[in-house]
Amino acid sequence: MKNNDKIISKEQRQLAKLTRMQSKGSWAGYFGMLIFLIGFVNIIDEVTSNLSVSVQSSFVTEFFVNNGFMGKSYTFEEGLSLHTSISIISYVFGIITPFYKALADKWGRKPLFALSTLGMSVGLFIIYFSPNYLVFLLGYGIIGFFYSHDIQIIYILEEAPDKHRAMIYSLLKSLGIFGVVCIPLLRNFLMGNDPTKWRSIFMLPAVCGLIAAALITFFAKDTKVFIKERTAYLSIPYEARQAEKQRIKEEKKAQRNQAGVFNAVKYIFSNNDTKTLIISHIIFDAGMPAIALYYESSMHIAGMTTADITKSLFVLPMVYAVLTLCSGFVADFIGRKRTVTVAGVFCVIGFILFAVGINQLWNPYLIGAFCGLYQGCYWIGRDYMNIMMTEKVPTDIRASVVGAEGLLLIIGLAVGYILTIIGMLFMEVWLTCLIVALPCVIISVIILILKVRETKGANMDKVTVVEPNKV
Repeated sequence: MKNNDKIISKEQRQLAKLTRMQSKGSWAGYFGMLIFLIGFVNIIDEVTSNLSVSVQSSFVTEFFVNNGFMGKSYTFEEGLSLHTSISIISYVFGIITPFYKALADKWGRKPLFALSTLGMSVGLFIIYFSPNYLVFLLGYGIIGFFYSHDIQIIYILEEAPDKHRAMIYSLLKSLGIFGVVCIPLLRNFLMGNDPTKWRSIFMLPAVCGLIAAALITFFAKDTKVFIKERTAYLSIPYEARQAEKQRIKEEKKAQRNQAGVFNAVKYIFSNNDTKTLIISHIIFDAGMPAIALYYESSMHIAGMTTADITKSLFVLPMVYAVLTLCSGFVADFIGRKRTVTVAGVFCVIGFILFAVGINQLWNPYLIGAFCGLYQGCYWIGRDYMNIMMTEKVPTDIRASVVGAEGLLLIIGLAVGYILTIIGMLFMEVWLTCLIVALPCVIISVIILILKVRETKGANMDKVTVVEPNKV
């Protein structure tokens, strides 16, 4: 009984707080300020997620080739394969990621928005000060845990008008991607043609992360959708909610209207549409390591200089950002499925041209354009798979489903990592990536086209529970 009293007291305090927020409404210009904050965090998120990859050849050379690791020296390919193997340990954090995300359905979107931004900043600082590979790996793992949450995406999807949701999302996403041009700028001014200065580019993004976390804490509010749904839920007496839970349990019905990772997993697999979507997404994500992690090392192995790689990295985010911006208008016009399909086709074409370009030492700006094409199209396809899942589930389990989705996608990532690790021991990096990634993208898109329903125009306030195994 004491535990129940504590829960009731805590929920009453949260209800009172949410009721005050609801009654106050938003001040003039709040939405613009929120858009600015989300855009700022998107830039930090995109830069953070790409920083380590953009200097991959530098730290692999330092930690494994020049200085050796655990008393042994390695070739570049061996070192890269070993780094990939060891860094998979950081994905242990991924096991708790869904449970962390699910807290957004209970605590609210804002606390996790601020905490995730702060976490990215801490990871960046650790890498900046890392004296050895093990400390670097700690920072790498912390970054990987926090930047993968994308709580700001839930903000966008819940605050944006239904008919313009994809457009607003793509505008903010493209702004974040365009911000990745900061990486070659930092490389140019802080590294020049000296790859040993790679740590220096981590400081500025770390400081920006601290500033962003403070701004979120003082100025952001929870989303109107969350406040409305959580207020309605907490307004029902605790005993009545518990009785309803018991009734549902007794009738052996899945508890789909309650937040929680395991219930969210059950929900995903309880109907054919979401089940097929997650299967398609898992296959798609098996290609992620090969698509996203080795483009800089591929350029290095092909003989491009540090300066030429930097030139390529200037073009990459520009192409990526333009594609992402256009994707929002396209997705609102032709739908999510067709957007993923088109993105998948151009991803395959761009990746093949990139591989040919680095081996023929084409102009570095042209190589950067092809890299931006396949990178941008891959992430556009993946993003709209995420959006489709988000648009298929009710508000009260939305963050939980996003977390459960991330947990399930680890299956695909694990397969992709294993294949690339083994492949790099026998083949050049670029060839391994092609062989692993292209079948994943092609098979996934075919499944999506044939078996998953469109979600264009879904009303996020009125998405209801789908009956089991009904399409």
